[in-house]
Amino acid sequence: MHKLIVTEFMSLDGVIESPMWTMKYWNDEIANFKAEETTANDVLLLGRVTYEGFAAAWPQRTDAESGGVYFNGVRKYVVSNTLEKAEWNNSVVLRGDAVEQVRKLKSEGGENLVVHGSANLVQTLMKHDLVDQYRLLLYPVVLGEGERLFRGGIPATLKLIECRVFSSGVVGLIYNSEHATP
Repeated sequence: MHKLIVTEFMSLDGVIESPMWTMKYWNDEIANFKAEETTANDVLLLGRVTYEGFAAAWPQRTDAESGGVYFNGVRKYVVSNTLEKAEWNNSVVLRGDAVEQVRKLKSEGGENLVVHGSANLVQTLMKHDLVDQYRLLLYPVVLGEGERLFRGGIPATLKLIECRVFSSGVVGLIYNSEHATP
């Protein structure tokens, strides 16, 4: 059974939108934290907006160091009822009921489904208790506005699995949901 992992860059006030504000904090420690997600997991699950951004950026990167080999080669599922086709290598569009589609994917064999960004998709997955783990990079900035990871009306009980403090002031947090898939 697949485990569903959400990975996000997040400000102190919970904003995950347009994370260009993270770039000045990037260092080898953060790169290593992110690399853990790209070596142990075999399937990406993305919302349309994140997919389109990734598909515009990653094909030009072909080296292993930048993550290009991984992102261009890994199986990618994009949840969308509006995207006509997914042309980026190894991409499949999932149409219809997102919750039903993700439940089906989770029940198949394999390692993990990893969701990068994809705020609307993540909100839907959270609402239906489908997220097993959150890998958060918490940045020492307050943005004041923007799309937030945790919105009102979607409760969650999480268990802290790991906390890493990086020299840049960023904190890496890994939480399991109380219902986490074994």
